[in-house]
Amino acid sequence: MSTTPTAPTSANPGWYTTGLPHIWLPYAQMKTASAPLAATRTHGTTIELSNGRCLTDGVAAWWTACHGYNHPHIRQAVEAQLSTIPHIMFGGTVHQPALTLASRLSAMLPGDLERVFFTDSGSVSVEVAMKMALQYRLNKGQTGRTKLLAFKGGYHGDTLATMAVCDPEEGMHHLYGSALAEHIIAPLPQDTASTAEFLRLLKTHAHELTAIITEPLVQGAGGMLFHSPDVLRTLRKAADEHDMLLILDEIFTGFGRTGSMFACEQADIVPDIVTLSKALTGGTMALAATVARRHVFEAFLSDNPEHALMHGPTFMANPLACACANASLDLFEQEPRLEQVQRINMLLTHGLEPCRTLPGVKDVRTLGAIGVVELEKIADPDALRQRFITQGVWIRPFRNIVYLTPAFTITEADLHKLTTAIYTVLSTP
Repeated sequence: MSTTPTAPTSANPGWYTTGLPHIWLPYAQMKTASAPLAATRTHGTTIELSNGRCLTDGVAAWWTACHGYNHPHIRQAVEAQLSTIPHIMFGGTVHQPALTLASRLSAMLPGDLERVFFTDSGSVSVEVAMKMALQYRLNKGQTGRTKLLAFKGGYHGDTLATMAVCDPEEGMHHLYGSALAEHIIAPLPQDTASTAEFLRLLKTHAHELTAIITEPLVQGAGGMLFHSPDVLRTLRKAADEHDMLLILDEIFTGFGRTGSMFACEQADIVPDIVTLSKALTGGTMALAATVARRHVFEAFLSDNPEHALMHGPTFMANPLACACANASLDLFEQEPRLEQVQRINMLLTHGLEPCRTLPGVKDVRTLGAIGVVELEKIADPDALRQRFITQGVWIRPFRNIVYLTPAFTITEADLHKLTTAIYTVLSTP
């Protein structure tokens, strides 16, 4: 019996029918999953398929393509870099795109977040942040503080170490529970009861904790769960009182998605370590960064070689990816991205609010360029996605939510098409 999804037979290109039997798709039960779409071109907020159909992308390539697809400024930067240094090892050599990017990120981030460690994926950037936090203690001779405090509803990646700081019950990694390192998982301190629980756990486990880690303002893969800037202020204060590091995972929230360049700005706090990825390159190439404050970096300076951070991805600081990221930052400087996010927020609020009255809808909420319709349940997310495709849109429901995270450059007409499709599909049994 075949365990590869079979697409409709019409208009399948040869590369599709030949290659599909050899692909293992992400987050998919390969025995029952619907066939993936054969994409042949992207532009703006449009995905073109091999059968000639076009879909309006409502999720910006997994929250990355903040400037839309194929922006000419980023494309030109890649072409120019390709002719000089496509790649070179970052061990013992450096190059202009990486050093320029590091200095620009340091200038943009709050406080003294000034030391940038490049990786090639968001999960690995969190792994590096965790290693920094653990070795920060070890280099200080504090051998007992080897755990992190994370939060229910949180998601920080799919690699083995990051799975251990994701929600252990509601998250997608609960099957691995017995194989993961043990950390402390608390409710986010959002009200009197959860704050009391958080502070109790902190007091009880402070002697074994090195850091607190969270996604600021929005727990993305946990269900687009929002919390106020006050929560971040509570975390910063608690971390200071117990001599802990605060790690903010801004992989999803960074670069304008929540309405400010970085989500932590809305709380006026400075994390000790921040992780960045996704929109860092404008959705063009894989790149991530773990950025540390001065006092964290200085804990690694020593005459003892074992105090160095022993981590180095092969494609660390890839020049092509860094060139993309620099071009993306150019666009944030030259074009009104945050103003566009404000406009998107108003349109999302207006377009999604009518869904609140539909049967089965639990909540409607927006923040920055994020719009969420939370349902009581979604029995079959795959089938629901297919219904959106028939409406000419690419929307990928998960858990119990239907959400939009469009490119900041999306037109009002395309955004209206997306919100209308959501209302139409959810209002039709």
